[in-house]
Amino acid sequence: MPQLQVIARYTVTAGKEDEVAALVPQLAKAARTEPGNLAFDVYRSFDDPRSILLLERYVSREAFAEHRETEHFKRLVLDGIVPLLDDRTVELLDVAE
Repeated sequence: MPQLQVIARYTVTAGKEDEVAALVPQLAKAARTEPGNLAFDVYRSFDDPRSILLLERYVSREAFAEHRETEHFKRLVLDGIVPLLDDRTVELLDVAE
């Protein structure tokens, strides 16, 4: 079973940058404690402070599905971050062996 690479791109609603910037590190810290998480890195564009990129790696697709069921995902992402975004795309990639 291949590992899973997740690339999530956020475009933050103008004026909400500080609110999202406060939530994303909490998400990264919590996700890194999950048994199926291998990496969770956050990048913010220096050209556009509204643009955030998350690179996440999981041991499997199942581990990512479990991540999306955690309390911290629901609270921080679904209830906290998503309402503050203009756009959100999530790309799932099997890691080539």
